[in-house]
Amino acid sequence: MAYKGNTFKNSSQSRSTKEAKNTATTSTKKTPSFVKSFDNIDFSEGQRKALKIIGLFLILSSFLLAVAFTSYLFTWKEDQSYIAATNGGWKTLFNTSTELQTEGLEIPIVENKLGKLGALLANMFIFEWFGIASFLFILVLFVVGYKLLYKKSILPVWKTVLYSFIGIIFLSVTLGFIQEYITETPHILEGKFGFWTNQLLNTQIGKYGVGGLLIFSYLTALILIYNLDLKLSFQSTNKSDNVDLEEEEDEEPIQVNRVSTPKNQPVPIPEKEEEINIDGAVIEVSNTLRGRNTPNLSANLSPSLNDRYAHLREDNQDEEIEDPTLDDIEVINSVNFESKAQTEAIASSDNTTIELSIDPPLDIEPRQEEESQEPTLIIEEQKEEKSISASDLVAQFGEYDPKLDLSSYQHPTLELLKDYGTGKITINQHELEANKNRIVETLRNYSIEIEHIKATVGPTVTLYEIIPKPGVRISKIKNLEDDIALSLAALGIRIIAPMPGKGTIGIEVPNSTPEMVSMRSVISTEKFQKTDMDLPIALGKTISNEVYIADLAKMPHLLVAGATGQGKSVGINAILTSLLYKKHPAELKFVLVDPKKVELSLFKKVERHFLAKLPGEEDAIITDTKKVINTLNSLCIEMDQRYDLLKNGQVRNLKEYNAKFVNRRLNPEEGHRFLPFIVLIVDEFADLMMTAGKEVETPIARLAQLARAVGIHLVIATQRPSVNIITGTIKANFPARLAFRVLSKVDSRTILDSGGADQLIGRGDMLLATGSDLIRIQCAFVDTPEVESISDFIGGQRGYPSAFMLPEYVDESGEGSGSMDFDMSERDQLFEEAARLIVMHQQGSTSLIQRKLKLGYNRAGRIIDQLEAAGIVGPFEGSKAREVLYPDEYSLEQYLETLRKAD
Repeated sequence: MAYKGNTFKNSSQSRSTKEAKNTATTSTKKTPSFVKSFDNIDFSEGQRKALKIIGLFLILSSFLLAVAFTSYLFTWKEDQSYIAATNGGWKTLFNTSTELQTEGLEIPIVENKLGKLGALLANMFIFEWFGIASFLFILVLFVVGYKLLYKKSILPVWKTVLYSFIGIIFLSVTLGFIQEYITETPHILEGKFGFWTNQLLNTQIGKYGVGGLLIFSYLTALILIYNLDLKLSFQSTNKSDNVDLEEEEDEEPIQVNRVSTPKNQPVPIPEKEEEINIDGAVIEVSNTLRGRNTPNLSANLSPSLNDRYAHLREDNQDEEIEDPTLDDIEVINSVNFESKAQTEAIASSDNTTIELSIDPPLDIEPRQEEESQEPTLIIEEQKEEKSISASDLVAQFGEYDPKLDLSSYQHPTLELLKDYGTGKITINQHELEANKNRIVETLRNYSIEIEHIKATVGPTVTLYEIIPKPGVRISKIKNLEDDIALSLAALGIRIIAPMPGKGTIGIEVPNSTPEMVSMRSVISTEKFQKTDMDLPIALGKTISNEVYIADLAKMPHLLVAGATGQGKSVGINAILTSLLYKKHPAELKFVLVDPKKVELSLFKKVERHFLAKLPGEEDAIITDTKKVINTLNSLCIEMDQRYDLLKNGQVRNLKEYNAKFVNRRLNPEEGHRFLPFIVLIVDEFADLMMTAGKEVETPIARLAQLARAVGIHLVIATQRPSVNIITGTIKANFPARLAFRVLSKVDSRTILDSGGADQLIGRGDMLLATGSDLIRIQCAFVDTPEVESISDFIGGQRGYPSAFMLPEYVDESGEGSGSMDFDMSERDQLFEEAARLIVMHQQGSTSLIQRKLKLGYNRAGRIIDQLEAAGIVGPFEGSKAREVLYPDEYSLEQYLETLRKAD
């Protein structure tokens, strides 16, 4: 379509080039459907495990092949000598060199780092097949294995496999083509595939033909993969053509803001700037899609162009000429004229005839009125977002590991414990026979006949089980306890009549040479090492010389009693040592209360690993009675908070809650967290009851009643198991009781509800009551140096920044476990003056404030309390003056200025 007058002409060559680039950039490479379907398959747990195993095998194979291939590049001569000597090598893979020599074969030594298998694999891949291009097989195996193992890929799997196999073939053929110019190494670079392929192609098309074919193949691959544009630009030599002229840097810009075109016409919108030539003027047009109609192009041209365009319309009245417009497209145009002189020459020449050509892609035609169409309503379906389930999170991130913060933590080693004694029971036949005869003789003296007697030898006590003849009353034998002890001349005779579940009567007699049970002999047993108990405690060995391990989580609380020097503190250390050997710091925390201040001080070094304390406290081991009360109430708050978490998590106990949290079924943003077990150990409970009484008994009883389900367990030890110490409220919630030797039957009944503890022999001999059963155990002995070594071993490792913080507790008087609250709005008017007075005299005294400021005692007392809350003076110290915490007035003024700003 041609017109006379001024013309717009687009450079067809630049337009076609830019459209090609736009097409290349907008084209998307889609992932094959089979890859998407594989990613969307919901594998079962068994199938997922199988895929992980396959992926792990492929990754391991890739590393092994890398070792074999790399080694083969340096040892190929020796490896090929071995393969040639064994006629291929695969049949003799599992034969030893001795067997091969017996067959008359002299086998060279294989130098490959992967042995015979590595030499055979590397020779097959590199020599027999594809040469060093076989290294791409390693990449394929690693990428596929990583995808199967972690369900995510470091490289696109299908692209890697496709490009690798293409690269293997092309690289092998290419290296075969250039191999003869590089080295004479036979088939190491190209393999037999590349060698024979080149031989075949050389025969058919010659070396130059092979080279041209390889170049053509590589360029084709670059075009297919990267859409390589092999563009060749030629400069026009037609100097008389004034339509396409070169640009100059100092051009005058003319803004052409809008162009419109008929509706429903396809208009290609280039992303980059286009050049339009107008009689020597070069118009650069950059387009941006806006989605609304635009005004006429001619309305925004320069006056000279508008005059020429109007003249064109007058000369061509017979023809219908519409302004070229673009509908629904806003074009931001920048028009640059190449030369002012050329433009003025065009404007002064009225008779100039210029051919106007419209570029076909613009497809500008006269506007045609179209009938209005009703708008169609398009309803776009909203895609439901797939909710992320807990199994998806576990598959993506794995299960939550609470031990990850201290992943390098190591449990104490057995070498830290000493081995006392042989650990084996020495049976003294003479002693057993003598005791048996005395027992039988004593019973016969009281007309009690025995049918059968059996002895079970333990570390410190031997159990004699007797079966009396029919008609003998059991109570009659039980009443002879003192008589049997007299005849045996032994201390600690205990008669069990009858023995639960056996139908016999047991008589426990101490050994003349007791054997010490070491903590190491108990900890090192398979029973303790492989136990699946939540809180296993190795107490010692029973009468039958079996290691006794109890689960504190099922007890769920333990009451320990015993006279001074009977092994109670050793028993506490044995409980702590067992838990330290078995649990990780993330799984267990201790709250240690030691009124005697010396028994549990050895565990201070594990503060940042295993201990819990109140906020603001310096020492994690509690020795002050007031702090004990706050700690017990803080544990009650922790218990209530844990119950709230269990309720929100819809579980019933700590084990279910943690299992749910580990499987990522609880959201940490909702306050959920991994909850460790908390074990409260009180070494001397009698002292607390004497000094605090109900303030201690109430939280202890509440914890004993409720704390089991949330993982808080109590171990309470006392020297005086009297009724006023171990009250009925406490006893009712401590079904598990551990009794060392006590001094009277009354004390034994107080703790065990039965006798027996008064008949123990001491030195770790104890009775464990779990319900209705009484078990006699020799407590495992752990000495102070061993405990110190264990604490040093744990304390020397990296720990948490601080101890586990318990919730802060504030009592009725407003005093809490943390720092005192100080309300600046309620301070006295003379607060600052009193502070300066106190610091100047370095004496924190109420009477000083009274005298100097002429105040009453009550107001002076309130001011001194405010100074203590503000941290200017220390706490009350009886008759002494309070400690002044600021040395001079300068530091005080700085602190007061900070208080004013905070106010």
